[in-house]
Amino acid sequence: MDASTAVLTGLGLAAAAGLNAYVPLLVVAVLGRLDVISLPAPYDALESYWAIGILVVLLAIEMLVDKVPGFDTANDVVQTVVRPLAGAVLFAGSIGMLTDAPPWIGVIAGVITSGSVHVSKAAVRPAITVSTGGVGNPVASALEDVLSLLLSLLAVLVPILVVAVILVIVLLVWRWRRRRSEKRAARLARVEAAQAADPQVVLPPVPRAASPPVDGLDLAARQERATEL
Repeated sequence: MDASTAVLTGLGLAAAAGLNAYVPLLVVAVLGRLDVISLPAPYDALESYWAIGILVVLLAIEMLVDKVPGFDTANDVVQTVVRPLAGAVLFAGSIGMLTDAPPWIGVIAGVITSGSVHVSKAAVRPAITVSTGGVGNPVASALEDVLSLLLSLLAVLVPILVVAVILVIVLLVWRWRRRRSEKRAARLARVEAAQAADPQVVLPPVPRAASPPVDGLDLAARQERATEL
């Protein structure tokens, strides 16, 4: 494995961590435990049963919380620190094994990669919640988990395909945001057209809340009685 392959591996693992921090860590840990890959110190600590068990528990919690509307947004806030850190460790470990690059380069690249993916995910999720009434959140979360697993496996086993997958993801997100912007612009144009066709149409005023009753009479009735007296 050459340096370019190591960079692709780090890129794929960091991007996967931006979607779900624990999926790529668990994939690397299990593959290392099965001797599919060789992890040098200190990354070989992931191969221990304790580390794998903790990652399984954290992944289960993440997968459950991320599929509940409202809780998924709070989880994204917490993961703002976790996901970039996981990406930094994975990217630094990948290039550190096969290149002479300083570790801080991998750390910075990992934080930028996983952080960018995380920010995009966190920005899209509220829009999905609003547009689907929360019904689409579990579906989106499940797709993100599957995509994180796919990226993690490709990054380790077939790193060259990582670039193609990331490009497809970027294209799909760009098309989704473009269609959403076009729909918003179309709705605005319809409203402006309706107002231009009949400019005298105005929204009805919001009724004011009635005063609370006092001794069986509201405030207006008490004032009217006081005037009569």
